[in-house]
Amino acid sequence: MNFYVQSLFIAIPSFIILIIIEIIVSKVKGINVNEHADMISSLSSGISNTVKDVFKISIVIISYAWLVDKVSVYKLEPLWLAVLIAFIVQDFTGYWMHRLQHRVNVFWNSHIIHHSSEEFNLSCALRQSISETFKFSAVLMLPAAILGIPENIFIILAPVHLFMQFWYHTRLINKMGILEYIIVTPSHHRVHHGINPEYLDKNYGQILIIWDKLFNTFQPERVNVEPIYGTLRPVSTWNPILINFKHIWQIAKDAWYTDQVLDKFRIWFMPTGWRPVDVKEKMPLIEVKNPNSQIKYKTKNSKLMLAWSWIQHVIAGLMMFHLFTIMNIGSPSNSDYLYGIFIIVHIFSFTATLDYSRYCLAAELFKIIIGFILLHQQNKVWFNMGEIFSLGIILYFIISFILTVQFYSKHPNTPTST
Repeated sequence: MNFYVQSLFIAIPSFIILIIIEIIVSKVKGINVNEHADMISSLSSGISNTVKDVFKISIVIISYAWLVDKVSVYKLEPLWLAVLIAFIVQDFTGYWMHRLQHRVNVFWNSHIIHHSSEEFNLSCALRQSISETFKFSAVLMLPAAILGIPENIFIILAPVHLFMQFWYHTRLINKMGILEYIIVTPSHHRVHHGINPEYLDKNYGQILIIWDKLFNTFQPERVNVEPIYGTLRPVSTWNPILINFKHIWQIAKDAWYTDQVLDKFRIWFMPTGWRPVDVKEKMPLIEVKNPNSQIKYKTKNSKLMLAWSWIQHVIAGLMMFHLFTIMNIGSPSNSDYLYGIFIIVHIFSFTATLDYSRYCLAAELFKIIIGFILLHQQNKVWFNMGEIFSLGIILYFIISFILTVQFYSKHPNTPTST
């Protein structure tokens, strides 16, 4: 089991504890920062991202290991100095990749999921991408490669650096004195998630805020401007799988329907949100013109449905951890991949049900088919868990399908924002 997967067994329970503390504190303070459907969407997004990352479903254009091998001219010592320089390089790289994701149309697709929540709380920190296909950030790590900083340092540092970005996704911590000048704080990151004109495309820093101050993208939180969260083109769904591909699907449609040949190519690399003039006129999109009049996306979910959705989410989390304990991380089997697909389809199904989407029934049926294929591959025993457990899995499939049909049949119409 590699370091990233091992760290998940510590990080995820820690995140859950902190989220529960945030909920309790917000209740005590009388501040509503959590909505059930939104939290389920956020946490389920975290599971789908983690499953995707463990399977390493992406194409590395330039790897750091290759870069070190080709350009290293010096071996930096001692170890503490190498770690310090690696951290600075990692954070510098994170700043520029983050800025690129916000400013280039095609790259925004891999980041829109993180900004899709119209709330701001610790759970939305876990809205991470499954649509990031090409990785080339190693190019920006050239200084570390020249100094011969070994890849093993970044293998450990990268997940630690990522997990360190969790805590500042909260509305419950105000400005933090002198730390506001050094690190990214909740105040800084509230600005980053704001769609207010004053806050758009600001504060890209991940751990250190100094990069924003150096490259003129810093904006302090204003007392008289409360951040409004979400995206300028609302995603209007709780389904994190759909959100991950919503923007690139829109780009592809615009590229197809525009009459201008040049626009079919340049739309991918224009500033985020840019559309050809002709498709803007023919196919206008819903956009937030005035953030202060934002209407948040909501669905009329019963308490029973929300309770069942939470159960479905917990099942997804338990299956994820089960998968990680039985699979060969370095060389996954076909059954491992199919198990991962099963978890993703499961998430698609119950979050689509939260939307009362017509896709939920097909997704639920597809999930059950995959489940029975997995049972067949494992000789009718769910990954050596025993016959009684396997019968329980079959019973769960039946209950899940019946409840999905039941919930959808009560609200087959498309939900509206309220």
